[in-house]
Amino acid sequence: MNLVSFTAGEKALWGVTAGDGVLALSPEFPEFPTLRDVIAAQAIPQVLGAAQGRAASHAAGSFALQIPIPNPEKIICVGVNFPERNAEYKDGKDAPANMSLFPRFARGFSGHGAALIRPPESEQLDYEGEIAVVIGKPGRRIAESEALSHIAGLTLCNEGTIRDWVRHAKFNVTQGKNWDRSGAMGPWLVPFTDPAQILDVAIETRVNGELRQSDRTGRMLFPVARQIAYISTFTTLVPGDIIVTGTPTGAGARFEPPIWLKPGDVVEVSAEGIGMLCNEVADE
Repeated sequence: MNLVSFTAGEKALWGVTAGDGVLALSPEFPEFPTLRDVIAAQAIPQVLGAAQGRAASHAAGSFALQIPIPNPEKIICVGVNFPERNAEYKDGKDAPANMSLFPRFARGFSGHGAALIRPPESEQLDYEGEIAVVIGKPGRRIAESEALSHIAGLTLCNEGTIRDWVRHAKFNVTQGKNWDRSGAMGPWLVPFTDPAQILDVAIETRVNGELRQSDRTGRMLFPVARQIAYISTFTTLVPGDIIVTGTPTGAGARFEPPIWLKPGDVVEVSAEGIGMLCNEVADE
């Protein structure tokens, strides 16, 4: 079972996967309005236990998946985190000693199956397939050796980017990374129980069935444990915070000429042990 946030009609709910459907558990746990509250209370085992042996409350087609954590305090993204990604920049510089970071806002993401939105201001919508980790245990200055114990779960992210807007200023990319519904996250949150779930797993991105990105987390320049340790040095990580861990080489901007996403394109991000996040592109 994996944890899900979803809507049915106008109602926001959370629960678990159950076959092709979902089982709503939020009505049984009113003390936990969202999955962020479940995580903060260290109650994942409790809610999974409550779901054992039960059938779906909502059949496939009767609900829409949302991003797993609808209200994170912060989403922090790690840039240029695979060896060939640094070479893609063609600036003659070695990989830096410290990781590049930037913020994203929850409003910038759609759930699994929902549209990725290309805005009228730019045709340069690009994909970036990534694994995202959700923090379960709070901490500041977390030791790298203890970092993975602070993870509650894993999900997938298409860290959609409006490429020309990341070049509007000299030192930041924030405005190119935060267009409403330009990215996606989901489809669910896989509970984290074993370091093997993140240490060396395959991640791939396909566009219209064509493989565009493929790598393994074991090749990250800055592994997830180091990410958690480094980020928690300057900011307290709290339950529900999301770290988007970095994308492999092969984004559309790196082709010659670039290949931008257009309406009707289907982007699939998959990773071992997590599943597949799928979204179709549409114009705003």
